[in-house]
Order: sequence, then C-alpha cells, then structure tokens
Amino acid sequence: MIAKRTHWLHKLGPGLLFAGAAIGVSHLVQSTRAGADFGFGLIWALVLIHIVKYPFFQIGPRYATATGESLLDGYKKLGNGVLLAYFILNLATMFTIQAAVTIVTAGLAANLFGITTNPVIWSVIITFICFILLVIGKYKLLDNLMKLIIITLTISTIIALIVASINSETTINYAQILPKGTIEVGFLIAFLGWMPAPLDVSIWQSLWAIEKQKDKSCEFNTQQAIFDFNIGFIGALIIGIFFVALGALVMYHTNETFSNSAVVFSQQLINLYTKTLGDGMYIFIAAAAFTTMFSTTITTLDASPRAMTKTLELLSNKNFKHAYWFWISFLAIGTIAILLFFMSEMGVLIKIATVLSFLTAPFFAIINFILISGKNTPQAWRPTLQFKVLSYIGIVFLIGFSGWYLSSL
Repeated sequence: MIAKRTHWLHKLGPGLLFAGAAIGVSHLVQSTRAGADFGFGLIWALVLIHIVKYPFFQIGPRYATATGESLLDGYKKLGNGVLLAYFILNLATMFTIQAAVTIVTAGLAANLFGITTNPVIWSVIITFICFILLVIGKYKLLDNLMKLIIITLTISTIIALIVASINSETTINYAQILPKGTIEVGFLIAFLGWMPAPLDVSIWQSLWAIEKQKDKSCEFNTQQAIFDFNIGFIGALIIGIFFVALGALVMYHTNETFSNSAVVFSQQLINLYTKTLGDGMYIFIAAAAFTTMFSTTITTLDASPRAMTKTLELLSNKNFKHAYWFWISFLAIGTIAILLFFMSEMGVLIKIATVLSFLTAPFFAIINFILISGKNTPQAWRPTLQFKVLSYIGIVFLIGFSGWYLSSL
C-alpha cells in the first residue's frame, strides 16, 4: 500500500510545479489584500478567473504530451511572428516578475531567519540558493522539492485558517462586491492578472511536461498529465480561497496600511496574523508565507530561462548547448540589478508586469486554443464540445475585461 502511494506521488510533477509557480505574490500578497480590503467579497472573482483560464492552462501539458513537443514548437508552426512576440514580451517582463517574487521572499526570510534586515542581501542569498539547487539537481530535484514545499504549505495554511476561524470575532459577510473607481478596478485587474498565474505559464507547463516524460521510471501520458495538472490547479484555487479567508478573518476592518517595503510588509503581515492567532502560531504563519514565496522564486528562476532557451533555438534553428545556463545567470544578475538600482520603482514595475499579464491573456488564450484544435494535435486529444464552449467563453471574457480596464483608465 505504501509503495502504491509513493508511486502515485512520484507520477505527479508539472502540476505541482504549476501550483508552486502560481501560489506566490498572487496568493500571499494579492489574495490577502483582497480579503483585508473586501472581506469575502471578491471570492466570485477568484473562482471565476480560475474557470475562465482553466482550459488555456490545461492546454500546456495536454498539447505537450499528446504531440511530444512544447507549446513553443507549436507557436513556431503558427509563424515566427507569434514566437517573436512571445520572446519580446517575456524578455520585457521576466526580470520584473523575478525581482517581485524574490524581494517578497527576501522580506519573509529577514523576519523568519534574522541575520540581516537588508532585503537586497537576502535576495542575493535566496537567488544563489535557488541557482545552486537548479544547477545541481536540475528538473528532477525541482520536481521532488516542490512536493515537499506544497505539502508544507498546505498543512501550515490549513492550521492557520482553522485557528483564525476559531479565534476570529469578525461577523462573516459573504456578500459579493463589484469594485468601483479607478483604484479598486486597478486592484481587481492586478488580482486577476496574476491569479492563479499569467497565462504564459502554460508554456512553462508544456516544457515541464516534456521534461517529466524523460523520466523513464514512471509513465507520464496525456491522461496522467491532465490529472496531474488538475491536482495542481485545484490546489492553487483552494489555497487562494484560504488566503482570502485569512485576510478577511484577520485583517478586514483593521484599517492597516501595508508598507511598500518588502521587509516591513512581511513583518506587518506576520504580526497581524500572530496578533489574532497567538504567538504560538508564528512558526506556521511564517512557514506558510515563506514556502509560498520560495516555491515561486525557484520555479520562475527555472522556467523563464527554459522558455527563453527554447524560443531562441526555434527562432534561430540552432541548438545552443549552454543556453539555459546563460539565461538563468542573466536572469539572476538582472534581478539583483533591478533590486539594487530600481528598488524605489518596484511598485510601478510590478503594476506594469501584472497589467501586461492580464492584457496579453487573450493573445495566449487564442493561440493555445488554435494549437490544441489544429491538425498537429491527435484527434483523441482535440477539444470536446464542452471544452470548446468553455474556451470561447473564456476568450470573450478575457477580451471584454481587458477592454473594460482600458476604458476605465
């Protein structure tokens, strides 16, 4: 029985990496703030965006395992213009995204481990640790490490939520709210843009699925890939609801103003939780917060270089032996440079990245759907009628919501 359970866990991989990449700033920062500012009023938005984005994320592992190639290979077949557009967009945002997740992780590490409160020093330490782990262990270590991180995150978050529910004296109001005004609408767009993740993460999923198939110790076919993805996707949704609930139960109506400093924000976050839940809960809150952000930091540090390497190879029709190490080094150095010289502009850079993620979502949704529906995908894994209907609704929603945001500027 134990062997069977271990084998079942061993088969999981890219789906948990998706959860690790998704459960980060969108959950710890944005979901907590949604709960703090709106109570349970934005649960509708959280659930809706998961439903809307689901088919386009699922296409990543579905297409990769059905065809034996990544989504980037598929983009190449649609024309170099599509691939070049992705290359430029990813190059424009990957440093900001990596800097955003690293600085939040650094702030939590400063509060959890002490040593120094300088977030840049902690960012260097964390980036170096992630870099070494990826260099030594590559995909297999990342795969195994993410299982441990997600289990730790889930257990600590559930414990914190149970205690918060018991200790909270807040009257729970489940009335749903539609944000109004430029500031509230802007927050909603940022919330949805990175919830559960930007749609280009579907490309990472396809690359991870190809890597998982190289592991001959377990079979990773299309059916298993979809099941694996569903585990990670549903897990990301549940954890997102948990963080909204924690924000609502602990912070709603506290009139707390969050600092833009990563270290101060992290301390405020943990203090608000421990003030309500008790000092004995510190380790669970800190563990949940840190594992949330560390998982995102290491998965994004792996995924963007992996995607850029593949894109460059496809655009140039050449194989570059050490390109992954070049891109991961370039990303690590660029991230630290942003944190050293543009720390005061991080808020603006993050807002630009989140808005770009939302506004480009229709682009990725449409081309992913074209690929999975095309002749290159085996008939058995092309979309069913239900999948098509959900995809059409999702595309219309993403285009319509982007238009609403642009009209509100």
